[in-house]
Amino acid sequence: MLSKQDKEQLRGTIFRHLDGIAIATSAFSLHKKGVLDYLLEHKNVELSTLTSKFNANEGYLNVALRLLASQGWLTQHLNNKNNTVTYEINTLSEQAFKYIPLYQQAVNLLKYSVRFPDERIGLDAFSALEKVFKLYETQFGMDIKNETTVEYQIIKHIEGVIVAPIIVLLGVNGLFHKYFMDASFTAEEYHKDPESFKKILDFFAHLGWFNKKKNTYQFTNEGLFFAKRASAYGVTVSYLPTFVHLDDLIFGNEHILKTSSPNETEKHVHREMNVWGSGGAHSTYFKVIDEVIITLFNKPIDEQPKGILDMGCGNGAFIQHIFDVIEYQTRRGKMLDEHPLLLVGADFNQAALKVTRANLIKADIWAKVIWGDIGRPDILANDLKEDYNIELKDLLNVRTFLDHNRIWETPQNTTNRVSNSSGAYTSSGQRISNNLVEDSLLEHLTKWKPYVERFGLLMIELHTVDPKLVSKNIGKTAATAYDATHGYSDQYILEVDVFNTIAKEAGLHPDPNYFSKFPNNELATVSVNLLKGN
Repeated sequence: MLSKQDKEQLRGTIFRHLDGIAIATSAFSLHKKGVLDYLLEHKNVELSTLTSKFNANEGYLNVALRLLASQGWLTQHLNNKNNTVTYEINTLSEQAFKYIPLYQQAVNLLKYSVRFPDERIGLDAFSALEKVFKLYETQFGMDIKNETTVEYQIIKHIEGVIVAPIIVLLGVNGLFHKYFMDASFTAEEYHKDPESFKKILDFFAHLGWFNKKKNTYQFTNEGLFFAKRASAYGVTVSYLPTFVHLDDLIFGNEHILKTSSPNETEKHVHREMNVWGSGGAHSTYFKVIDEVIITLFNKPIDEQPKGILDMGCGNGAFIQHIFDVIEYQTRRGKMLDEHPLLLVGADFNQAALKVTRANLIKADIWAKVIWGDIGRPDILANDLKEDYNIELKDLLNVRTFLDHNRIWETPQNTTNRVSNSSGAYTSSGQRISNNLVEDSLLEHLTKWKPYVERFGLLMIELHTVDPKLVSKNIGKTAATAYDATHGYSDQYILEVDVFNTIAKEAGLHPDPNYFSKFPNNELATVSVNLLKGN
């Protein structure tokens, strides 16, 4: 059995693996272009100078450099008052940068790993894997036992690039089925190319995830820990289509992953895998959401919302979940004949609306499913009133991890604020000042205020963390991976405190009875909020 300390260390390995996908790809791209050598030579360089010198897309270059700062390999100096960013080398820079070429084989492997959601591991991928395995065996006579060293960071990054896509693929395809997890098995039972597949299983055995006896394999307690948490890798791995195009994003065609319409298949993320990965992670937050829903729908009927609107309904699963909670765990659930629950799913993507309709019909749940833009609640309110005689302000508005993913709109009214955020933000490669990001959020939430001030806006939101803090807590947070996936895809995650401050400025106050953050400390990257008017 694993002790609490064992589990904490293994959880730290997962965080380091996720760091690896973000850092190996970003650092190697910067290395190839000569950015890291230039920093070592000049020691302290303004971002604008690097942008000009290397003909870079400043927004994505800033994201990449800030990621290295989060690993402690650079120091970021951010002056939001003057809207300048400077990066300075520190005591770890030279040591870390000399190891960056070792990422090459692992980064090259991602050309095959990015296809894993749609293809099994083929011969070409096995060949690429074997090169990385040999590198792993021959190059690392370094200090890889001491978790505080740069060498340990590097080796865990390379491990992450290798194992994360594989563990996601195996999780989706059934290796972590109870049958395999409880019993010994052979490579022949799982793969049509057992000799090649054995190399992967042997590598996992080398990591301590399997015990190997002759040609059979059985999960160790450590291996079971990772197998049961395969979905923890899913969200970061789902962004491999972005990570394999960093050379273009940072130094070339910043529009390479853009789609021409919201209904075109996304190029920057494997959405099905993203949903699969987020499902496991979100269960913890949904428990908090459930408590809020139960409290609200146990109130006297005249104090309850008439229903729920889920903005960004996706596949309708959240609506189904909320309906089940209300029906089976609240007083309102016993009154649905006299006081029917109005359910509305809204999404910008027509394909998502189609899936939501089908799933809700299958679940025998009555709901209106309509097009909606999170940036235009006025249009949504008008459509609901005209088409269904539903007042948006009579509903409890809910959404999960959506507000930071709104389409960028330059604020119509800019303030003289000096942002407190440490983030790196971009729109199509152009760097956006943190002051404008806060102004944008203020205008966004102000648009929603008339429709949510009575019953509230119940939301789960993602957040960034200051790189100085992250660098002191390597292995304790997924912030580096979140900053990479969201920074490179033009999403706007602010620190928890910064977000709440802007919400209050918009006249929407977090209800302290329902506010939670995860983890419940200064490293919080997720919050659950019920924002209401005064």
